[in-house]
Amino acid sequence: MRRLRNRSLAVLATLGALALTGCGSETYAPGGEAESTASGRTVTARQLMRLTSVHEETGMTLLEGPVFGADGTLNVVDVTAPAGEPKVLRVDVRKKTVRTLYTDSRGAYTSAQFSPYDGRLYLTDISHGEIVSLAPDGSDRRTFFAGEVDGDRMQPDDIAFDPDGRLYVSDALGMAEGEPRGRVVRIGRDGGDATVLAGGLAATNGISFDVDYRGLWISELTENRISYLPVEQRPGAAGRHTAMRVDGGLARTDSIAVDADGNLYQALHGRAAMAVYSKYGERLATVEVPARAEGLESATNVAITPGGTKAYMTVSGPAGGYLYTFDALAKGIRQSNGG
Repeated sequence: MRRLRNRSLAVLATLGALALTGCGSETYAPGGEAESTASGRTVTARQLMRLTSVHEETGMTLLEGPVFGADGTLNVVDVTAPAGEPKVLRVDVRKKTVRTLYTDSRGAYTSAQFSPYDGRLYLTDISHGEIVSLAPDGSDRRTFFAGEVDGDRMQPDDIAFDPDGRLYVSDALGMAEGEPRGRVVRIGRDGGDATVLAGGLAATNGISFDVDYRGLWISELTENRISYLPVEQRPGAAGRHTAMRVDGGLARTDSIAVDADGNLYQALHGRAAMAVYSKYGERLATVEVPARAEGLESATNVAITPGGTKAYMTVSGPAGGYLYTFDALAKGIRQSNGG
């Protein structure tokens, strides 16, 4: 990687492993034939378009947080975009056009999601420990949350909303130091009442509710582990437990999306692929970019069209930042749209 300017070095030091690190054997292509095996199938994603090139100032580009707005356009963040360059992009996936929705001089935004409470677009700024919100058109930036939670400033990575608009954050605290200090934090819909729901996690990254909003799926980047955390306590219910261990090799577990059938789409940082599991841990499929697609190193997240099965995966590497498409296993819902 080329030498970085001082500001860029500070941002990348905060991003740490998130920015720098990051199966099945049935072959499938839409319209083609597939061969079944015991370990699931391989879904080949198709390139839709390139959104970004590697930035000279930061030496990289890293797309994240795809989320559809009410107008049908797809919003995507570029984590390592330097000051003044597009940090939130708006994509018309039908026309294959992209424009700047928002930029500023300081933020390193790692996720995006619309709130069901106020309809605004929420972004996590991992480098400043803040959560900000925008009007759907990219205007009216507001700081939703900043400051410490139980004595520590957050490193907010991904977010999920419950139906009432409360926000749940995967806090990657301790990632840069390699210490298991990550947390799951719940914040009231007006920005108050920040509460730690779980701690002692290893670089908390992906977070998504299950279909019924009874619990959260959480991934830990440096442990390649997905945990389940109940948030709706029922008689006899246990606490957080390890649900799946992801055999990622050099890749690490990034963001999580959930479809209408409850299947988990686990993004892989360090490999241009996603692992798909049932809610009971069965490996259903692996989504891969074609082997000939060189210079792509990470598939960080996915948005499945609400009410449809068309999926849009953010993929990045030295070749730039791209959108790839594939047919999801089930329809898209709020839990498969942003975060």
